[in-house]
Amino acid sequence: MNLINATVSQNAYETTITTDCAVFGFQDNEVKLLLVKRSIEPFKDFWMLPGGAMGKGQTFEESVDNVLYELTGIQNIHQNQVKIYSKVDRHPVKRVVTVCFYALVKPENHPVIAKNHVSDVVWHSIKNLPNLGFDHATLVKDAWNALRANMEQNLTFGELLPDKFTFKELQDLFESILGETLDRRNFRKKILQMNLLEPTNEKKLGVKGGPELYKVNR
Repeated sequence: MNLINATVSQNAYETTITTDCAVFGFQDNEVKLLLVKRSIEPFKDFWMLPGGAMGKGQTFEESVDNVLYELTGIQNIHQNQVKIYSKVDRHPVKRVVTVCFYALVKPENHPVIAKNHVSDVVWHSIKNLPNLGFDHATLVKDAWNALRANMEQNLTFGELLPDKFTFKELQDLFESILGETLDRRNFRKKILQMNLLEPTNEKKLGVKGGPELYKVNR
């Protein structure tokens, strides 16, 4: 076996562990996804989720924190794990196993900047995503489904709404994520029965009717 073949054979048995994160934001009354444009091969100039190799001694959570900061400048956000992806051929050059996360943020609270091997960072409408590199279309689909399930079951929406919000703002968010129009009375009844909100005894100023403001009951 010559040196080249020996190297290829050795690399075939080596596995790189990476973390990727689908960062969702709610802006201009629609859900958006943060994507980075890759500046190196393979998949140069393709859009994809922020991701990278897990460093020595890091946990998955520490790795995704580091990856987000190193590629986009985003830091100090909470993530939820989606699943592990380990198909042998998911990377064209080497064996890569990735753990995917998703996060929910307000884009205006997290300025982004393209860094390390990234030529651009852009918030894309979830309804109009570009072609994605590697298998990231699958990662995005699974993260989106996990977000929707979490919204329905646990009322988890991270930073997508301000600390104090109206029922209309909450319903607008749910409708954007679930992709359907909800009956206002039934929605209000269901949310109140979950006992996850508490009134603030404040009104939203500057809005007709002065709707009541709520916050998540933590």
